[in-house]
Amino acid sequence: MTTTDFLHRAVPLFLPLILPLALSACQGPPATPQQPWTADLGNGQYQNPILHADYADPDAIRVGDTYYMTASSFSNSPGLPLLRSSDMVNWELVGHALPRLVPENVFATPQPGKGVWAPCLRFHDGQFWIFYPDPDFGIYVMTATSFDGPWTAPHLLAGGKGLIDPTPLWDDDGKAYLLHGWAKSRAGFNNVLTLRGMAPDGRSLLDTSGQVIIDGNKLPNYKTLEGPKFYKKDGYYYVFAPAGGVEEGWQSVLRSRSIKGPYQDKIVMAQGKSGINGPHQGAWVTAQDGSDWFFHFQDKRAYGRVVHLQPMRWKDGWPLIGEEVDASGVGQPFARHAKPLSAGPVRVPPASDEFSSAALGLQWQWSANGQPQWMSLAARPGQLRLHAQPGTNLREMGSVLTQKLPAPAFTADTRIELSATQEGDRAGLVLLGMKYAWLGLRRAGTGSQLVLGLCEGNENTCTEKDQLVLPVDGNAAYLRMTMADGIATFSYSVDNSRFVEAGQPFKAGMGRWVGAQMGLFSAGGAQAHADVDYFRVRKQE
Repeated sequence: MTTTDFLHRAVPLFLPLILPLALSACQGPPATPQQPWTADLGNGQYQNPILHADYADPDAIRVGDTYYMTASSFSNSPGLPLLRSSDMVNWELVGHALPRLVPENVFATPQPGKGVWAPCLRFHDGQFWIFYPDPDFGIYVMTATSFDGPWTAPHLLAGGKGLIDPTPLWDDDGKAYLLHGWAKSRAGFNNVLTLRGMAPDGRSLLDTSGQVIIDGNKLPNYKTLEGPKFYKKDGYYYVFAPAGGVEEGWQSVLRSRSIKGPYQDKIVMAQGKSGINGPHQGAWVTAQDGSDWFFHFQDKRAYGRVVHLQPMRWKDGWPLIGEEVDASGVGQPFARHAKPLSAGPVRVPPASDEFSSAALGLQWQWSANGQPQWMSLAARPGQLRLHAQPGTNLREMGSVLTQKLPAPAFTADTRIELSATQEGDRAGLVLLGMKYAWLGLRRAGTGSQLVLGLCEGNENTCTEKDQLVLPVDGNAAYLRMTMADGIATFSYSVDNSRFVEAGQPFKAGMGRWVGAQMGLFSAGGAQAHADVDYFRVRKQE
């Protein structure tokens, strides 16, 4: 037996003895991780999705030479991500429009599937506008003179349950309108789009009930017509609207010479023979050179609703999106295509964080409205301190710090040190959905245990069961999660070099209208905390 073979077999046996010594070793400078997903292929082409992350229900616009995007954020805080691009392919995350969800008391605790649904982004009268719906409270409006903010506080434009997917239109005669859909879970019906007159300043509606101008129940084979985006071109009013459901649906366009209809309908993009299911709901954007493009999402379950970009052209007064496969005028998505513009450096939203700045990386969101007492970046400079919060089920804790899954395959590494004062204090690396798994440290007696926690059940509840991986004498651990094809494997190391798998691979599950999220937590008594040295995400090797 060689020395290497002996060490590979013997090291796991001695982990309880050598873990404290190995973890006390000084860290070298962090390596620059390879981005887990890059849409720009570097040869004049791009691959879809352009954002392999859960930027659900995207809406995008162009102002001058710059492109802007926002998306649904549901009950995560801060909400309404703000993304910017110079070429529609490379995107950077520049902030969030909604620092805290309203009403604040409602979102003091996690509210899965509630909060910010599909928003609409517009530029009008010299300022940016976001119209966003909360299906339990109504439609809100926010404005900003600079896209990066600050944004005004949410103004409740239309109160009521079930109002979703707002889209405004300022017409050529100075009049303004708001078109929106309905959520059956709150209103008792859906599949219709309602038009209301709106004050041009977006502060009030001019009629209380509105008028149904598009009824999906009267269209053959339509169901769940929703997510409209309102445009005007060449004397036609165009409504881009998905139908058919999130995972199986298609993109339709409806048009009329009169804003109140009647509207003709046409399916303009469907899955066809492509491998991209349910391609729909997004935004039509015209580039500086006059070419037209369409952003849409694809529901990838545990990965969430990822964002695609398709070329768009006009045929007989109708848009044709994606690849034309026959004379029907129904396109199908491209997996790869020539870039819209050659300009623009490679950009991707952040995923890694060394916790060396005065603020968290923009990718981080809390599971509810954040509280200042939950964390500190100053208590131990260069590390994130998460103060333990009471709770047993991580789905019910607002203090879980999360971010989107950034690629189909990636590896996330972290080092966590637990300062515990009572039995059961714990902290770790979590993959959070309606079911979840975590690997981390838990106080046990006078020492610590390395624990794998699993919580599996239905969409309403799950009961966590913990599995002892290893007793340790120290209070720190190197933790890793490797994910591919929706399967996560957790592992740990004594030297940040050789990692040992913990438990069985875990099949990630989606959340409520969102993909799974990865993140960090600290739970237990008021005196406990966890220090996180870094969170590094890289392309899977």
